[in-house]
Amino acid sequence: MPLTADPAAGVTLEDVRAAARTLEGVAVRTPLIDVPSLAERAGVPVALKCEQLQPVGAFKIRGAYNAISRVARDGAARGVVTQSSGNHGQAVAYAAKAFGLRAVVVMPASTPRIKVDGVRRHGGEVVFAGAVRSQEQLQRAEAIARDEGLAMIPPFDHPDVVAGQGTCGLELLEQRPDVDTILVPVSGGGLLAGIAVAVAGIKPSVRVVAVEPAGAAKLSAALAAGAPRTLERTESMADGLLTRSIGSFTFPIIRRVVREAVQVTEDEIAGAVRFLHQEAALRVEPSGAVTLIGRNEPSLGGIFTSISAVSVNIARKAQ
Repeated sequence: MPLTADPAAGVTLEDVRAAARTLEGVAVRTPLIDVPSLAERAGVPVALKCEQLQPVGAFKIRGAYNAISRVARDGAARGVVTQSSGNHGQAVAYAAKAFGLRAVVVMPASTPRIKVDGVRRHGGEVVFAGAVRSQEQLQRAEAIARDEGLAMIPPFDHPDVVAGQGTCGLELLEQRPDVDTILVPVSGGGLLAGIAVAVAGIKPSVRVVAVEPAGAAKLSAALAAGAPRTLERTESMADGLLTRSIGSFTFPIIRRVVREAVQVTEDEIAGAVRFLHQEAALRVEPSGAVTLIGRNEPSLGGIFTSISAVSVNIARKAQ
């Protein structure tokens, strides 16, 4: 029972607001915290959206829970299945358990043990397919969905998932209505697309900048080509950002708002993790820290010299 996205479908601001209502009491309304040492380095006020405080330690609970809530309401599936290398799988297991549904997560054999254990801790069943991240996981998940009557919950390429992730953007625009620029880590584009929907509907003047590892620059490739392009391989310590292509559903939403994709090196990512730990007392995995830019980045128009994010980075122009 695949949960497929209609390429002609869209996600509206009302979809995001409906998701926010669904997530009340489930997803944490995470705080925005100011980091003076970071603001001093950047030359502008900077705030961090602390999505590591979510029940599964990442923003993924927003999209997974919103999508699974619809599956539970429809009542046609015995459970859910997905492919994931980590955080999305944990979120699916957590959300499915809340609705009393079975959850199967197909993972590559190379998945870090801590994330495999996380899926199992939340009641999910782990199935390994393939040594590394590849289409093999998706194919196995689709076969399980078909053979066992489970609903597929995509990691990013579906309107319910995008709407759920968009609640992160909805919150930060409410928390900091004077925000000027938002920097967002990007993999398949669910979070970025959701935030783009919120920005377009509430404050279109906000500049949204995507940040990705140089070794996994799939959005840069898509923006240059005008359509998603599949990279031959991806490599980075930011293991949550290694999707080889931006989503076919998320990209049309993203390109209406996002014009810039900044690439960061492995040294910069490692420096970002250290900075957040030492200066902000935040323990953040590399995928959530990529928006710390450790150099003067011309594409940011001179506004930023060093930017960081837990999952989303907020910066306001100096007054």
